[in-house]
Amino acid sequence: MTRAAGKIRLLTLVVAMLATSAHAQFLAANNRNSERPAPRLADGTISLSGPSGEIGNWEGNAGAVLFTNPVEGAIDNAALYLPSNLSVDEVPWQDWARAAYEERLASLTKDDPHTRCKPSGGPRMFHTPYGFEILQLPDSQEIMFLQVGAPHSWRRVFMDGRDHPANPQPTWFGHSVGHWEDDTLVVDTVGFNDKFWLTREGVPHTTQLHLVERFTRTNFDNLVYQVTVDDPGAYTASWSGGWYINWVAGNEPFDYLCQENNKDAAHMIGPEGE
Repeated sequence: MTRAAGKIRLLTLVVAMLATSAHAQFLAANNRNSERPAPRLADGTISLSGPSGEIGNWEGNAGAVLFTNPVEGAIDNAALYLPSNLSVDEVPWQDWARAAYEERLASLTKDDPHTRCKPSGGPRMFHTPYGFEILQLPDSQEIMFLQVGAPHSWRRVFMDGRDHPANPQPTWFGHSVGHWEDDTLVVDTVGFNDKFWLTREGVPHTTQLHLVERFTRTNFDNLVYQVTVDDPGAYTASWSGGWYINWVAGNEPFDYLCQENNKDAAHMIGPEGE
């Protein structure tokens, strides 16, 4: 191993350790003003959906971001992002990735694949309006994420202890395996294509992307979403960010077909449009 490679590996390890510590700190500080405890399944596992007889699901918020202070033009809601998030200047960008991010913002995200009815992989799935469902399927040992916005999309997380395939075919959602760490669902995903944006404001990635996502339901109405991004094609080290997601009583899936009546694309005209 070269000295430079050793330094990068050490930096990656330090970033991961800091992210784990920060995760514990913001979980301890977060009650988000809900008096109802998180529901549990019959075996004691945290339920990431609603109890029987109650309608509701999780509402992705368009203002959620991975940074504490996005550059001018980014969609931002400081009440949603995690206190452990990095600033834009602290993210270990490669030069091309920082330039791509800022170019997408400068064009008012007019080329967002999501607005062209393309699937939204990684974090992008969890800050899209209209709600998403999390289904825990104990008999099949899977968890599924179902998204209303964009094309009707679903994402499978295998909970049976399997490994990733050696050479996964690049896809929009990748290959996901999961496990529980106490009351936190941890999902490890590889095998992404590079056709989507990591977030609404245009965070880039490559096919080398490896995500570790953590979902912690701190009480009935609040979900903490944190993701660690490891992509040596776009960043010089791994880094973490995330946001809070709210439960909305009464929300349920509805017949939203982006391909059938897509009005978004006509509005995505950039700064020069009228």
